[in-house]
Amino acid sequence: MSRTVWCLVLCLAGCAQSSVHPNVILILADDMGYGDPGAYNAESRIPTVYMDRLANEGIRFTNAHSPSAVCTPTRYALLTGRYAFRLPELASGVTNGYSPLIADTAITTVADVLGAAGYHTAAIGKWHLGLGTEEPVNYANPLTPGPRAMGFDYFYGIPASLDMAPYVWVENESVTAAPTLHAENPVGCCTGAFWRSGAIAPNFDHTDVLPDLTTRSVEYIRTRSRSRTPFFLYLALAAPHTPWLPTEEYLSSSRAGEYGDFTVQVDATLGAIMEILDETGEADNTILIMTSDNGAYWPDPFKERFEHLANHRWRGMKADIHEGGHRVPFIVRWPDRTPAGGVTDQLTVHTDFLATFADLVGAADRTSDSFSFLSVLTGHPPGHLRQEAVHQSINGMLAIRRGSWKLIDGKGSGGFTRADTSEAGPPRQLYNLSTDPAEQNNLYAIEPDTAAALVAALDSLRVLSP
Repeated sequence: MSRTVWCLVLCLAGCAQSSVHPNVILILADDMGYGDPGAYNAESRIPTVYMDRLANEGIRFTNAHSPSAVCTPTRYALLTGRYAFRLPELASGVTNGYSPLIADTAITTVADVLGAAGYHTAAIGKWHLGLGTEEPVNYANPLTPGPRAMGFDYFYGIPASLDMAPYVWVENESVTAAPTLHAENPVGCCTGAFWRSGAIAPNFDHTDVLPDLTTRSVEYIRTRSRSRTPFFLYLALAAPHTPWLPTEEYLSSSRAGEYGDFTVQVDATLGAIMEILDETGEADNTILIMTSDNGAYWPDPFKERFEHLANHRWRGMKADIHEGGHRVPFIVRWPDRTPAGGVTDQLTVHTDFLATFADLVGAADRTSDSFSFLSVLTGHPPGHLRQEAVHQSINGMLAIRRGSWKLIDGKGSGGFTRADTSEAGPPRQLYNLSTDPAEQNNLYAIEPDTAAALVAALDSLRVLSP
């Protein structure tokens, strides 16, 4: 279905009711692990006052997953409701700051769903899906297609990760200043104040990015609160991804080094959003969501040095196919709808935002990879809830989970964690997460029927169109 026809259908279904729809704010942290918020890890060495408050006032999902263990495929899947592994360009790896738009602009997005129902839609923060049509992108030209071609009324942010050149601010289809300078960074890869050397605009300072995104988002909410129409804010933070650059106020605010301090500052951004919602009287009429695009980059030396488990007790980390790569914090507050202090183990993937938002505004969802979790939030009789999910590592390794079983279609981590993978060992991995949540006991050779059923299920999903 084309974007034009889809939007017409949605508008007929939802525009007349737009005044009763709640605002929606989706905050996507960058590389924040399951074990960072105190609400998920009582032993966290990072104080997360606002995330903990949000969990106390809303519902916390303990079985929520990013579609990929790295950012670009996750962002594509989140916005489109479609797994990224079927798209050849996103079968592995990520885009960079000079990549053209990776998505088909005819595909329906979460912004389309809500925009057609009368919402004003804004994307503020890290885009990382490419801009324009040229390769490499010429930042002197209009950067179209981009976020506004994907259904957003307004965009303000950065092209890709905060450690990827060019370092520029983009507003709608143009940079606010051209990248005429060069930013050199001798810091070794890939932690601390690391960023890749490259072009930078005179008005760009890496340390200012998180504060600027926070300020811009607060002002957006303040402005939209004066309107009678609901709003959707997709706030895609560039932190705590590298470079770890907490401002002076947050230095030594955690016991997990610069990464922990930067995560405290991320928590403060959530706090600023919660405060402006209270100030404007919009809190009771806003669905506020806090999650992450994948697990944290947190290798064993960091665990030992800081005695902090950024990915909790799950195996692996960012980029990996194991749980630490894609099981993420996921908290939703909807006053008078979600149970305060609620906890659910309902399986959820970020592709599910499309179906959930369509359900919210009374529109039909047409995407097979997306399942509505609205009934989980409201306590109403459940609809067609998700029963299985596919995960993707940075190198394109896939896994499928169903019930307590998880099958990984290959050996090793598929990502940053080095693992011994004997040629004589099983070609795949199979874990029973109910008895082996740490994924230590490979049952592939012991449970052949279960393994075969999951392989067949994964193969059937591969052949679907993106």
